[in-house]
Order: sequence, then structure tokens, then C-alpha cells
Amino acid sequence: MPQNAPLPPDLRRWITENLPGSDTHTAEDVSWDRGDSRVWRVPAGETKVFVKLSPSLKDYEREVAGYAYAARVLAPHEAPRLLAADPSLQAIMTSLLPGRVVRGLPLNSNEELQVHERAGNLLRRWHDASPTASKQDHDTIHASMASQASEAAACLETTAGHLDDKQRALVQCVARELPQLAENLPVVYRHGDYATRNWLWDPPHGYGVIDFEMSAHGIAVEEFVWLCAAVWAPRPDLKAAYLTGYGRTLSDSEERTLRLLTARLGVSYLATGLAKQNPALVQRGHLVLARMNHE
Repeated sequence: MPQNAPLPPDLRRWITENLPGSDTHTAEDVSWDRGDSRVWRVPAGETKVFVKLSPSLKDYEREVAGYAYAARVLAPHEAPRLLAADPSLQAIMTSLLPGRVVRGLPLNSNEELQVHERAGNLLRRWHDASPTASKQDHDTIHASMASQASEAAACLETTAGHLDDKQRALVQCVARELPQLAENLPVVYRHGDYATRNWLWDPPHGYGVIDFEMSAHGIAVEEFVWLCAAVWAPRPDLKAAYLTGYGRTLSDSEERTLRLLTARLGVSYLATGLAKQNPALVQRGHLVLARMNHE
């Protein structure tokens, strides 16, 4: 979606109907720089709201359920509240949460440690309130692990010449071990995209989290994959602070699964980068795989 895109007319009408006093003509496009992100910040008197068009009905339904869950288990300053939703438009309207996105935020070392500990603490409370997973949830998780193992095997075929012996062996372990390893790991209701782009930090109010589009049952350790790849490998102190907040260390099986899931992410970056001739993705893939081989 192009930046500064105007509100679609039907969405503009919906906002006006659900939020009297809103100024839809000065709505600001705040979408992420990716094709399926459609988010606007809309003034409404002395406050503002966010309005989002979900990319699919499944995303819409997951996000509405995620907001309902957040309202039950998190304090008002820890998560936005759902103000209105429309399945025919796949539109949601949410309150504004104080704070700034952590990703790219200039923080000193003490602040970084504090943010990671708070993030771990909030996620533990989120996980602890999880409803029991259904058989369908377990079947979906099993299928996801099998799919990621198959993806790793397919990526290996196209990237093998770009990997050293240890990296090839690691990706082979993903394909071989992942489904079985994940069978007996803790299953929780996950946030689903618990990365620093969805963390908010505001010293007067504390820590908060946004974006519940990927919320669903899954193995708990899946929440840590992006952090493992992008943040924790060079900063074990941040991982330690996070797990302090989370209230427990990871089991050996969870650590192994986290390493393999992260390697799967790395080889996926690499395969996609090679296919699309994207040097940034190629570099990211090599970096993640190198980091996992030093774990």
C-alpha cells in the first residue's frame, strides 16, 4: 500500500458513524512499509484513534479475539482497547496507547534491560491466562511445525551452495527434528508477533503491547524466534533480563527448538533473498545462520 493513502470512502463513513466528532479528512496514514499494512491515525476531538483494515477475514477474526483477550488479562495502560469492529469491512478501531515503538528507539543500557524485563513479565501473564487448546489447535500447531520443517528442507535445496558444512547440518536438523521436538512443549495462547515493533515504551506509564493480528494457540517458544534472531544473539544480557521478567528459564528442549526455529527463519531469509536478488535479505539470512551456529 502506498504511504499517505487516503481513507477509502466506505471506511470513512464507518468511522464517522462509530466515532462522532472524528476528523476523517486529516487522518494520517501510519501503515508499516509492507504491502498488506493499512492503518490510519484519526483525530477525534482532543484524542486520536487507530483504524485498521485487516488483510484477510482470518486476520480480522484473530485480532478481534486478541483484543478481547487483552482486555481480560492486561491493564488499560498495557494494551489498546477495541472501540469498534466491522467484519464486512474487516475494519477495527482502537484506542491510542501512550508510548513510542521500541524498535529503533534510542535507549541506554539500563532502559533496554528494563524494557526487556517488562516485556517478559507481560508475556508471562498473557501466557498464564491462556485458555486450554482444543484438538483443532493442536492439529494446527502440528501442521505448522511440519510445514516449517518442510520449508527448511526445500530452502536447503536452493541455498546449499551458499552455506558452510555446519550451516547445512543445522538446517538438516530443522527438517529432521523440529516436528518431534515440538510435540511435548508448552502450548499457550500466543501474542504471535511479539517483536520490538509491537512494544511501546513510555516511562511515565510503563510498557505496553500492540497488534494482535497473529494471536492464536502455539508453542510458547515461538514467541521468542524474532528476538533470538535479531536481538538476543549479540546481547545475552537482554535475553537474561527478558527471562527474568518471564519468570523461568527455557528447558533444554525449548532452547533446542528455539535454535531450530530461528535457523528456519534464517534459511528462509536467505532463500527468499537469493530468489528475489535482495542483498539485504541474503545478508540477514547469513547473519542469523551464523549466529545460530555459535549458540
